[in-house]
Amino acid sequence: MGVSTLILVVLALAAAGYIAGRMKAKAMERAGARPHSRSGFHAAHVMNWVLLPSLAVIVLIVIARPIIVDNAVRAEFPAELRQDETQSNLIAGMVSQIAGGLTLLDEGEREQVRVGLVPLRPLLAEKGVALGGADIEPFMVRAADTLNGLNSTFSGALWLLTILAAVIGGALGWLQIKPEMRARNRVETVIKGVLIAASAIAILTTVGIVFSMLSESLRFFSMVSPVNFFFGSTWDPRFAAADSTGDEGGQYGLLPLLWGTAYISIIALIIAVPIGLFSAIYMAEYASKRVRGIVKPIIEVLAGIPTIVYGFFALVTVGPIIRDAVAVPLGLGSSGSSVMTAGVVMGIMIIPFISSLSDDIINAVPQSLRDGSYGLGATKSETVRQVVLPAALPGIVGAVLLAASRAIGETMIVVLAAGVATRISLNPFQEMTTITVKIVSQLTGDTEFTSPQVLVAFALGLTLFVVTLGLNIYALHIVRKYREQYD
Repeated sequence: MGVSTLILVVLALAAAGYIAGRMKAKAMERAGARPHSRSGFHAAHVMNWVLLPSLAVIVLIVIARPIIVDNAVRAEFPAELRQDETQSNLIAGMVSQIAGGLTLLDEGEREQVRVGLVPLRPLLAEKGVALGGADIEPFMVRAADTLNGLNSTFSGALWLLTILAAVIGGALGWLQIKPEMRARNRVETVIKGVLIAASAIAILTTVGIVFSMLSESLRFFSMVSPVNFFFGSTWDPRFAAADSTGDEGGQYGLLPLLWGTAYISIIALIIAVPIGLFSAIYMAEYASKRVRGIVKPIIEVLAGIPTIVYGFFALVTVGPIIRDAVAVPLGLGSSGSSVMTAGVVMGIMIIPFISSLSDDIINAVPQSLRDGSYGLGATKSETVRQVVLPAALPGIVGAVLLAASRAIGETMIVVLAAGVATRISLNPFQEMTTITVKIVSQLTGDTEFTSPQVLVAFALGLTLFVVTLGLNIYALHIVRKYREQYD
């Protein structure tokens, strides 16, 4: 039985604690006491005493378990293997397979394997289990026994300690129920702590993301010059031939990737912003309720289509149309994969983000502003242009920013519709690629985070993060500047 089953058991105990606490509080009220808090708060107090200690035990054991088990298993490895991290990781994976195979044997067969009387691989083959990898050494079997033993021990300890914490905590909470106890204050303190913890998790997650990218990026920049990365115009992560000094180096110029990302995103926004904004204005200001009820769900369906489907649509339909109707007649290109194809399809994809959000924002503008404009003799179009849109501008900017972030971070459409060529060109009918595509390509396959070819993905991710952050800060400046007119 896993952790999910244990959590269900804890929730059942918490429900029982809630009922027991409520019954005691009601009995106390019937006895003529005048408690400080209502019975529901007393019940919630007992439930908290059941949940908090037990969940704390689960979290601690789940965090500590892999660390302790991994160290104990690797302690069985020979010293020379423990010093080689790559080889040690491979052996650890092999030990995990052996441990799974040992669980299929009875105690007699396991003992024969331990003493070396019977080889493990043929024994498992008889049971229909193919054990791949290198030759099985005796230390691997010992490590697998250690792994199985510790997993069994931790599983039993997890259940025992969690149930024990829940029962003891519930009993203590139940005994604390008295008329003078401020149960409401204690419950609200717990709720406040939960809210603070949720906020802290969001903040720490952001800090963790930035730290992980920054630390690996610094390792990359210790191998490759930041000047060559940020201002280089050639992207070729493969190692070049050694020069006369014997040094080897790759070319990791960011500019072609940055240009492709910006070019495709700008085309997407040119397509999506007018269409999305005009459709939002129509639905909010001109369409009848019946038309709005039909049109808005249809537009929002676009947001639920997987991006890979958009990629197929670009590859099979939009790309050939743009190639045959525009690129080939003008002599600008002969491929269906191009910046224009990716930009058009990506623009279609982000229309719902701008349309739906802008529609909600425009509808949130107070009707009194419209009525005042009509009272001064303005027409409907003048009211929309000079009153409604300026009032809704901060929210519209936010919607456009969200759409831009989605366009900048898109990968699948670019792979299928724009190709993987790295170049700097003004011709929108040529193949280009983006930062996100190269991040995926550099991290694809069996890789170790030791070479610049892999670590460059973190530098690219950090660059993309900084660019997006800059857009957010600039948009916030614009929002604050225009919002002042309506404060």
